[in-house]
Amino acid sequence: MNFKKNDQSFKCVNCGCNVEKLNYSSRDHCNFCLYGLHVDIMPGDRLNECKGVLKPIEIMQDSKKGCIIVYKCLKCGAIIRNKMAEDDNYEEILKISAHKN
Repeated sequence: MNFKKNDQSFKCVNCGCNVEKLNYSSRDHCNFCLYGLHVDIMPGDRLNECKGVLKPIEIMQDSKKGCIIVYKCLKCGAIIRNKMAEDDNYEEILKISAHKN
Protein backbone atom coordinates (compact mmCIF):
# COMPACT_ATOMS: atom_id res chain seq x y z
CA MET A 1 0.00 0.00 0.00
CA ASN A 2 1.41 3.38 -0.95
CA PHE A 3 0.73 6.03 1.64
CA LYS A 4 0.54 9.63 0.52
CA LYS A 5 0.40 12.27 3.23
CA ASN A 6 -2.54 14.54 2.50
CA ASP A 7 -3.32 16.34 5.73
CA GLN A 8 -5.84 19.14 5.28
CA SER A 9 -8.35 20.88 7.53
CA PHE A 10 -12.00 20.50 6.46
CA LYS A 11 -15.62 21.01 7.50
CA CYS A 12 -17.37 17.73 8.36
CA VAL A 13 -20.24 16.87 6.02
CA ASN A 14 -22.03 15.01 8.84
CA CYS A 15 -21.82 17.24 11.93
CA GLY A 16 -20.54 20.52 10.44
CA CYS A 17 -17.56 20.83 12.80
CA ASN A 18 -14.33 22.38 11.58
CA VAL A 19 -11.73 19.60 11.66
CA GLU A 20 -8.09 20.63 12.03
CA LYS A 21 -5.12 18.95 10.37
CA LEU A 22 -3.80 15.88 12.16
CA ASN A 23 -0.16 16.96 11.80
CA TYR A 24 1.31 13.44 11.92
CA SER A 25 -0.61 11.60 9.17
CA SER A 26 -3.43 12.19 6.67
CA ARG A 27 -6.65 13.29 8.35
CA ASP A 28 -9.32 11.03 6.87
CA HIS A 29 -12.31 11.46 9.17
CA CYS A 30 -13.93 13.90 11.58
CA ASN A 31 -12.47 13.61 15.07
CA PHE A 32 -15.79 14.77 16.60
CA CYS A 33 -18.42 12.44 15.02
CA LEU A 34 -15.94 10.03 13.32
CA TYR A 35 -17.68 10.22 9.92
CA GLY A 36 -15.56 10.51 6.82
CA LEU A 37 -15.74 10.66 3.04
CA HIS A 38 -14.96 7.83 0.61
CA VAL A 39 -12.18 9.75 -1.13
CA ASP A 40 -9.11 7.47 -1.11
CA ILE A 41 -8.16 4.42 -3.14
CA MET A 42 -4.76 4.24 -1.43
CA PRO A 43 -4.34 6.13 1.88
CA GLY A 44 -4.07 9.88 1.24
CA ASP A 45 -4.38 9.77 -2.57
CA ARG A 46 -7.89 11.35 -2.74
CA LEU A 47 -8.47 9.55 -6.09
CA ASN A 48 -11.70 7.66 -5.31
CA GLU A 49 -14.55 8.97 -7.45
CA CYS A 50 -17.29 7.72 -5.07
CA LYS A 51 -17.06 10.63 -2.59
CA GLY A 52 -19.84 9.02 -0.49
CA VAL A 53 -20.23 9.53 3.26
CA LEU A 54 -18.47 6.93 5.40
CA LYS A 55 -20.51 5.98 8.47
CA PRO A 56 -18.57 4.44 11.38
CA ILE A 57 -20.15 1.06 12.14
CA GLU A 58 -17.64 -0.86 14.27
CA ILE A 59 -14.43 -0.54 16.26
CA MET A 60 -11.80 -3.27 15.92
CA GLN A 61 -8.48 -3.90 17.66
CA ASP A 62 -5.50 -4.66 15.45
CA SER A 63 -2.36 -6.05 17.08
CA LYS A 64 -0.12 -3.82 14.93
CA LYS A 65 -2.22 -0.72 14.20
CA GLY A 66 -4.25 -0.40 17.41
CA CYS A 67 -7.87 0.80 17.21
CA ILE A 68 -9.43 0.61 13.77
CA ILE A 69 -12.69 2.31 12.80
CA VAL A 70 -14.73 0.26 10.34
CA TYR A 71 -16.88 2.32 7.97
CA LYS A 72 -19.67 1.58 5.55
CA CYS A 73 -20.00 3.92 2.58
CA LEU A 74 -23.59 5.18 2.43
CA LYS A 75 -23.30 5.64 -1.35
CA CYS A 76 -21.61 2.49 -2.71
CA GLY A 77 -21.78 0.15 0.31
CA ALA A 78 -18.02 -0.45 0.50
CA ILE A 79 -16.53 -1.41 3.85
CA ILE A 80 -13.46 0.70 4.70
CA ARG A 81 -11.07 0.43 7.65
CA ASN A 82 -9.08 3.38 9.00
CA LYS A 83 -6.80 3.76 11.98
CA MET A 84 -8.22 5.81 14.84
CA ALA A 85 -6.56 9.22 15.28
CA GLU A 86 -5.06 10.29 18.61
CA ASP A 87 -7.62 13.09 19.01
CA ASP A 88 -10.75 11.10 18.09
CA ASN A 89 -13.79 11.60 20.32
CA TYR A 90 -13.53 8.74 22.81
CA GLU A 91 -17.25 8.97 23.71
CA GLU A 92 -18.14 8.29 20.05
CA ILE A 93 -15.69 5.36 20.00
CA LEU A 94 -17.45 3.91 23.06
CA LYS A 95 -20.91 4.42 21.49
CA ILE A 96 -19.88 2.62 18.32
CA SER A 97 -18.23 -0.16 20.30
CA ALA A 98 -21.40 -0.69 22.37
CA HIS A 99 -23.84 -0.51 19.43
CA LYS A 100 -22.74 -2.26 16.29
CA ASN A 101 -24.88 -0.62 13.60
